[in-house]
Amino acid sequence: MSGNPAENLRIASDVKLGSGVRLHAFVNLYGCEIGDETGIGCFVEIQKGVKIGPRCKISSHTFICEGVTCEAEVFIGHGVMFTNDRWPMAVNPVGKIQGPEDWKCLGTRVLRGASIGSGATILGGVTIGANAMIGAGSVVTRDVPPDTTVAGNPARVIQSSHKDFE
Repeated sequence: MSGNPAENLRIASDVKLGSGVRLHAFVNLYGCEIGDETGIGCFVEIQKGVKIGPRCKISSHTFICEGVTCEAEVFIGHGVMFTNDRWPMAVNPVGKIQGPEDWKCLGTRVLRGASIGSGATILGGVTIGANAMIGAGSVVTRDVPPDTTVAGNPARVIQSSHKDFE
């Protein structure tokens, strides 16, 4: 671990850190796995159950919620927001604060070599294909094929070398 002093890091005892992981100040990690040689910028939160592969770069001010898996060599820009619930509610149908039993966590997969631009929002339940590129500020509402660039709100294909889009 490198970066600022340990008192500026909040790393729970259940976090699995690979070798050569670089953490900067004010990160909050709990119940997650971080692969070898991954770098995590300032003000990043990574929740329980998240798996980050080796040699990834996660830029500052990013939020990675439960249910996200990133394979190797993924780039995540500044201020990227992942979600895991398409119908978030404060209370259940009988008016009580929702608990874990009241909703289903939607998993999200970011495959090897994908890049997500700064300020993007990734909705739960999508897969971002290998070597895909998500434009800055995009809102990803559906799967992105491998080797495809998407941008906008909602994100639309703007370039693809994927055979399904030729």
